[in-house]
Amino acid sequence: MPNLKDATRAADSAWQEDVRAGVRHVRDLASLPLSPAEREAAQAAAALHKVRAPKAYLDLIDWNDPADPIRAQVIPSPGELDEAEGELGDPIADHEFSPVPRLTHRHADRVLLFPTYQCAVYCRFCFRKESLTSIGRGYTREALEPALAYISDHPEIREVILTGGDPLSLPDKALAEIRARIEDIAHVRLLRLHTRVPVALPSRITPGLVAALQGRLMVTVVTHFNHAREITDATEVACRALRQAGFVMLNQSVLLKGVNDTVEALEELCRELMYRLGIKPYYLHHGDLARGMAHRRTTIAQGQALVEALRARLSGICNPVYVLDLPDGGGKVPLGPCHVEEQDGQRWRIRGLDGQVRTYREIVGE
Repeated sequence: MPNLKDATRAADSAWQEDVRAGVRHVRDLASLPLSPAEREAAQAAAALHKVRAPKAYLDLIDWNDPADPIRAQVIPSPGELDEAEGELGDPIADHEFSPVPRLTHRHADRVLLFPTYQCAVYCRFCFRKESLTSIGRGYTREALEPALAYISDHPEIREVILTGGDPLSLPDKALAEIRARIEDIAHVRLLRLHTRVPVALPSRITPGLVAALQGRLMVTVVTHFNHAREITDATEVACRALRQAGFVMLNQSVLLKGVNDTVEALEELCRELMYRLGIKPYYLHHGDLARGMAHRRTTIAQGQALVEALRARLSGICNPVYVLDLPDGGGKVPLGPCHVEEQDGQRWRIRGLDGQVRTYREIVGE
C-alpha cells in the first residue's frame, strides 16, 4: 500500500500538471480556438493584465458558445482595451491604507495580508489586476516580516485575511509557516483566506494543504464561484475536504454582465453553493471600477432588482448580500432594495416579498 508521503506526492503532482497543461502565458492562447478579435485583443490585454488558467478550468468552456460564462471570465476580450472615464487603477484604495508593504488596514479589527501577488487563475475582471501585473512577486519570509510585526503591534486586530494574489496557490510549507506565525500573535483569533483555487484548480486542495491550515485559529475559507457551471464533481470533493476539516465556508461572487446577470443564473448558483457544496453565499459584489471593465458592469438598479427577485425565490440562508466596495476606502455597503415605504412615529408601511404593502406598528416597553 502507498504510504502518506507517496500519496502526498501523487496529489501534488496532479495539481501541478493541471497548471502546466493550462494557459500560463499569452503565447499559450495560440492553442485555444479563439476568434480573430479575441486573439488580437489578447496580445494587448496581456500587457494590462496577466493571462493564466489551469487546464481543469479551461475544460469547462464551451468553445462553440462565444458567450460562455467561463470563457468570459478568463479569456481576454476587446472590451478590456476600452478604458472608461472614472475607472481606477486601485478601485478600493488598497495602497492608501497600506501602512507597511503587503498589508492593508482599512477596518479596525482586521487586516488584509498579501503573502503572494500570484494566482492560479487570473480573472479578467479582477479589481487588483494592475497591482498583480506590476508587482508580480511571490512569497518570501522576509517580505512578510514588516506586516507580521505590524499585526503584532496592533492588539485591536482580531482577524487576518490572506488575499493577494491567491494564498492557496502557495506551497503547503509556506502556508504552514504563515499560519504558524500568525498563530503566535495572541490577539489574533481568526484566519480568513480569499481564494479561487477550489473553483479553478480543485486538485490543489490536498490533505497536505488542509493540514497546513489547521491549528489554534478559527479558519474561514471564502471561495469565489460566479456561475453554477463552475461547480463540478471535483469542486465538490475539494470543498467537502475543507468543510470536513472544520473550516467555515463562504462565497463571494461578482455580478458580471453576460456571466451571471439573470435571476435564473444567480438562483442556480446560490442554491448549488449551499445545497451541494455547503458554502454560504456571502457577498454579491457590484462590479468595481477596475479599468477596462465597463463592458462587464451592470447598473446598481439592475443589481437591486436581481437580489430582490432572489429574495422572493430563495431561503434566507441561500441569499447573498449585494454590496458595493466604495472607492477611496469607504468599505462594503449593502445595496439591497429597501422594503420600508413610509414611517410615521411607531407606524411603518412595509412592502412584503409578495409585493403587498402592510402596516406594522412598533410596540416597545418603557
